[in-house]
Amino acid sequence: MLITNARMINEGQEFQGDLLIKRGRIEKIAASISAPAGTVIHDAGGKLLMPGMIDDQVHFREPGLTHKGNLATESAAAVAGGITSFFDMPNTNPTTTTRERLDEKYAMAAGRCHGNYGFYFGGANDNLEEIKRLPSGICPGVKVFMGASTGNMLVDDPTVLDGIFAHAQVPVITHCEDTPTIKLNEARARERWGEDVPFSEHWRIRSHEACYKSTELAIGLARRHGTRLHVLHLTTAREMALFEPGPMAAKQITAEVCVHHLYFDERSYADRGPQIKCNPAVKTGADREALLAAVAEGRIDIIATDHAPHTLAEKAQGYWKAPSGLPLVQHALPALFSLVRRGELDLRTMVHKVCHAPAIRFGVQERGFLREGYWADLTLVDTEASTEVRRRDVLSLCGWSPFEGLSLGARIEATWVNGELAWNQGELRAPRGQRLDFLARR
Repeated sequence: MLITNARMINEGQEFQGDLLIKRGRIEKIAASISAPAGTVIHDAGGKLLMPGMIDDQVHFREPGLTHKGNLATESAAAVAGGITSFFDMPNTNPTTTTRERLDEKYAMAAGRCHGNYGFYFGGANDNLEEIKRLPSGICPGVKVFMGASTGNMLVDDPTVLDGIFAHAQVPVITHCEDTPTIKLNEARARERWGEDVPFSEHWRIRSHEACYKSTELAIGLARRHGTRLHVLHLTTAREMALFEPGPMAAKQITAEVCVHHLYFDERSYADRGPQIKCNPAVKTGADREALLAAVAEGRIDIIATDHAPHTLAEKAQGYWKAPSGLPLVQHALPALFSLVRRGELDLRTMVHKVCHAPAIRFGVQERGFLREGYWADLTLVDTEASTEVRRRDVLSLCGWSPFEGLSLGARIEATWVNGELAWNQGELRAPRGQRLDFLARR
């Protein structure tokens, strides 16, 4: 296939030209390419062609929680949103906390995923020996919940936690919230509100202090042991001081923010309530501004989604029973383009944070860039159009979006996975995803 007349963006540069795909890879990029015999022509019409987003944080709910989503449905929503690769979390049922379960999960994904896939290994209080034996390159990292989580995966044994940071041969990925602080805040909320806690209290319960205390602990452990640490979904201005600004390539400790924490703030609870209840919580407008500033100066290295679907019935249960998590993959890139359109986020910086940086940080082989010889994972975006978010268009199995009713700042026209069209003008194609290869390193 030859993609012609594209406005390409890659590695901080923008240029007009053509891109030729052959045997699933980018064969050639040039100002003008003559089509070989038998080539299918795809006219980009001057629209933006970028590498497909690599989403390093999703919960696709398989195995065991498949009434909310599964690898097929959620990866379909992802390619419709311009996401061509994803790393899925281990807090399923059963949890991915043994090598056998990791292998089983890779086996169940084969032939079913619309995007390329990698699966995290999960840390627990009882699997340190498994983590020690986990070879580099088999998965993107080991996920450690340093706060209450879905499933039996809270690592709150200090000896085990220290051991994971000391011995993991893959990057350590952390969810940082301090559980005792949250429990104290929950008790105070019950005293005041009983069973009728407003959703607008969520960011006070999952507080700034809870986030900072846990993140500070993770960074201290990483520095002590020289651990390659990646801290997920940061939410507070105060935490930003814990991370170094500047280019990511040489960093031992890296930081991430999620789309919904850049888009929403505490004012959003008034009309979205349970639909934006997530952990860590959406916090204040000042925090949102600080996160955007941290993206610009390089304290935040990666932007991801933390896609975590729940059914509408589950979300409608009231504060204490409504689960935390949002379905995001289909609308994450259009939402980020909204921030670009509003002048809150630089386009080249955004492409770096969602495409290049995850590939570099996790050693994803031959993806994340528009480079000759790399796999043709591509997204074509109409930056002049908008995406009207309607429930009937949602592909996630849960059937709703936290962005419903909004007009987002771009439309995903087409997505290629391994050189094949996975999504084209509203049409979903057959699954083309492959298991991702990760660079083995110590």
